Amino acid sequence: MKRLHVHVAVADLGKSVQFYSTLFGAGPTVEKGDYAKWMLEDPRVNFAISQRGQVPGLSHLGIQAEGTAELEEIGQRLMAAEAVAYAEQDAGCCTPEQAAEAAKSVAAAGCCKPDDAGKPGCCA
Repeated sequence: MKRLHVHVAVADLGKSVQFYSTLFGAGPTVEKGDYAKWMLEDPRVNFAISQRGQVPGLSHLGIQAEGTAELEEIGQRLMAAEAVAYAEQDAGCCTPEQAAEAAKSVAAAGCCKPDDAGKPGCCA
């Protein structure tokens, strides 16, 4: 089952964890020194926040798929919508080490980035 992913950069992680925990009615599923994540069922979203020196605000959006078939379905819909997007297969993201590994997965999968548009196997 697909899940929306939203990642927000924040200025004060502690205050933001308190705010979102109150808003969602639950504490984070994962909490680290510069990062917190909620895996919510209603709404079905992977909501993450981090304090990593970025300008506060939306960091990135995504659609988390449970398997290859769902990921391919999402990719086909993005192609049909003429979207420029890329897939991060096996992306267990969100620590710096995991993000680096996910980037390797994207490169290895030949996924689409804006600079790759029009190349064989790319989505736009």
